[in-house]
Formats: sequence, C-alpha cells, structure tokens
Amino acid sequence: MKLIDIISLYQVDAFADKMFAGNPAAICPVEEWLSDEIMLSIASENNLSETAFVNINSTPIFIRWFTPTIEVDLCGHATLASARILFDEYLPKNTSEIIFNSRSGELKAFKRDGLIYLDFPRDEPKRVENNSLIGEGLGTQPKQLFKGKDDFLAIFESEQVIKSMNPDFKKISRLESRGLIISAQGLHEDFVSRCFYPQTGVDEDAVTGSAHTLMVPYWQKVLRKNVLNARQCSSRGGYLKCQLHEDRVFIGGSSVRYMEGKITLENY
Repeated sequence: MKLIDIISLYQVDAFADKMFAGNPAAICPVEEWLSDEIMLSIASENNLSETAFVNINSTPIFIRWFTPTIEVDLCGHATLASARILFDEYLPKNTSEIIFNSRSGELKAFKRDGLIYLDFPRDEPKRVENNSLIGEGLGTQPKQLFKGKDDFLAIFESEQVIKSMNPDFKKISRLESRGLIISAQGLHEDFVSRCFYPQTGVDEDAVTGSAHTLMVPYWQKVLRKNVLNARQCSSRGGYLKCQLHEDRVFIGGSSVRYMEGKITLENY
C-alpha cells in the first residue's frame, strides 16, 4: 500500500502543572497544508476539544484550530500547546517568542517566569439584556449578561454557583454565538469560570484561553486590577495568570507533554 504522508502528532495538557489536568490539545506541525477535509478528519479522530495545525514553513508560522466538527477562529489552549512543542522541538533553544499568523490576525506566545504566555487581542464585553434561552439552559438567570465577539458572558454571584451549574447543552446549542461563559469572583483566585461550546461539538471545554480575552477586561474593571489570577472549574481544572495590556490580553499557563507519535495517511 502506498504511503501518502506521515505527520508528527503531539498531545499536550495545557494550563496544567501535572498530567491529566488542564486542557489536552493535539498539535500537528506540517510543512504544507493538508486539505480542510483531512484536517477536520484528523481532529475528529483525535476527539479532543481542539487539534492545532501549524505550518512551520510559513513566516510567521500560521496556525489553524479544529474541533471534532468545525474549524474555529481562535483557540488559546491549543496555541499554548503548539508553542510548547515549537519551543521544544522546532525552534532554536534560545528562542523566547513566537509570532503566529491566524484567522484572528497576529498572535504571539512568549516565555516568562517558567510559563508560556499568549498575547491575544482584547475582546470588549458589551452589556446585553438577559436572554431567556440562557436562563433556561442554565436553570437560572445571571445577574449580568454580556456579549463579546464570539461568546456570551454570564456573571453570577459566587464560585459555588459556578461549580454547581448543571447546564442543558441542547438549549445552549441554540444560542447565536460560539458558546457561553459563566463566571464569578473566586474564593482563592480573582475569578473563576466554566465554558460551554455545544455549538462546536464541545459541551464543556476544560480550560479556554480565548474566553479570557473577554473575561479579563470585565474583571479588570470590577476588581480594578490589571494582573489577575483565574481558575476554570471544569472537572480537569486549570489555572491561568492574566494581564490586561492596552488592547491585548496576556494569558499565561504551565503545560505538560503527554504523548507523541505519527499519523500515517494512506490513499486519502
């Protein structure tokens, strides 16, 4: 049987300081783009919330992200995971910053204090009226509701409410958005959150870097702090160190390498 292509595959737990925590992402460095159909098929086969494809022959390095069902415009944890692999395997050892090109424009990843930080565009939360579908999907109405470029952001009164929420994903999937973020001030961190994306084939995302481009501007105004510690309260959980810097949000986290292997594509 003729072998058409062999592609390296890595899996990294992003926003995690130990294995089996944070958000797992698959990373496929490629020297030229595969077809969209094949990239989506690989992401579906991986069955993780995101698989990132990074074109290492492009300058800047172009990055694309696929859920098991669609391509998305921005993904934080898979960008952090991609940066970890590029720093470890593909770039000179003294490299401390990566510039990415993407469907969301220029992005950066840089090393600082033992973490990898993402440099993402700020998303400004705009106040909207409470949405009956959100109340039905969550079982309760938030005390405030905002909308960003991609997501709704629902604010609640306590961390305990966030942790105990039992959403109806079928109803949430009917929202005209990428998904729904719920957030509250934290007991030990500045704020906590959970993120629901049934529209993209991911009912609850473990840790969502891109969601913090919307949450950080909100919590900066509320808490009057530019540097914020955050935790996503999914079953796996993850910690993020965030900083608002003018029109950019820096999102930092640890990462743990889990697996590497090869994808063999035959007669596709």
